[in-house]
Amino acid sequence: MSDLEQDPQESVCGGLADVATEPVNELLIGRDVVLGGTRGMKVTRTLPNRDIRMVGAWCFLDHYGPEKATMSVAPHPHTGLQTVSWLVEGEVLHRDSVGSEQLIRPGQLNLMTAGRAISHAEVSPSDGDLHGVQLWVALPSAHREVAPAFEHHPVLPELTAPGVRVTVLMGELGGVVSPARTYSPLVGAEVTFDADGEILLPLRPDFEYAALALSGAVRVDETELAPGPLLYLGTGRSGLDLRAERPGRVLLLGGEPFEEQIVMWWNFVGRSHEEITRFRREWMESDEFGTVIGVNDAPLPAPELPTVAMKPRGRRR
Repeated sequence: MSDLEQDPQESVCGGLADVATEPVNELLIGRDVVLGGTRGMKVTRTLPNRDIRMVGAWCFLDHYGPEKATMSVAPHPHTGLQTVSWLVEGEVLHRDSVGSEQLIRPGQLNLMTAGRAISHAEVSPSDGDLHGVQLWVALPSAHREVAPAFEHHPVLPELTAPGVRVTVLMGELGGVVSPARTYSPLVGAEVTFDADGEILLPLRPDFEYAALALSGAVRVDETELAPGPLLYLGTGRSGLDLRAERPGRVLLLGGEPFEEQIVMWWNFVGRSHEEITRFRREWMESDEFGTVIGVNDAPLPAPELPTVAMKPRGRRR
């Protein structure tokens, strides 16, 4: 999915300053963004947030639905990141410039590694209900020039407890390892609850974590969490208690605090204003990002750059 805002603001993320060095329970209120104009699909964006811009290498989080909606995103570019697509309801067809064409359904993972340059398009084949999340993972400098690639994982490993199923999308949790390719220590998991489900998840004290309710109401470390805000949990935890009186879902994100500072603008992750400027120029003037076959829509033009240089400002505003 693209960041379709017509006036995207730069976000400078990462670095170890202001990482919580102990467990916290900080609710981060997202903002509503309409993708594709006033009649487009509404999403709630909780990363980057006004207060916390990253959780580990996770640098972007949009939650959309459930609603009857049509996703139609024309070809657009990415650099320096991985896109992670996860559905609760509906279907989305992915096409990209390395030749991939893949329909994703609930419970399946689409993972696209942009590396030095890729473009892709996404469309929902019908006007049915859509509900899911789109996430980005920042690539560390040692790997951000890797060749672009795409993975589809129709089956993912799980942890179970009475009334609870934990699907490990990325990384490792409780000894269960996802087959998805990662480039920094992190974890992403969906926890699905039946009524009165409860689980104590094993965590790594050196990771920072956050949780997002996708449906229902889930109690996360004594905080009642409903869909909307992101609950930032800090570091220093060896376990996390989750329980739900009624059926619900929660997304758990975590990772080793990202040491590097990155600059995010539109669909690019770079390290400086000059680099972002180059990415934009290459998208608009060259074929560096390849061609998405099978799509009739014209590629999205890049918005105008900010009039002031994008500079690092740390993790918090």
